[in-house]
Amino acid sequence: MSIQKELEDLIKNEVLVEIEDYIDELFEIVAAKKEDAEIKEELKQMQEMKKEFEDMLVDLVHGDIDDEECEEIIAEINDMRKEDVE
Repeated sequence: MSIQKELEDLIKNEVLVEIEDYIDELFEIVAAKKEDAEIKEELKQMQEMKKEFEDMLVDLVHGDIDDEECEEIIAEINDMRKEDVE
């Protein structure tokens, strides 16, 4: 599997799913009227992050991301996910 395909699968099958689940949780908090400015800001940031990953998928499809950049992005994603666990 190419590194581009690996990154595409990681984004589609894991990162975006996790982001969408978290956005849903934030919307539930907002719907329950328990939100505050911090929750609204976090929701905005997560929506922006989701858009960035979706844009990255478009770049991958068009071949605009080389192997080295894919490896760097995968490493950054893995680091981000480790921080969330800790």
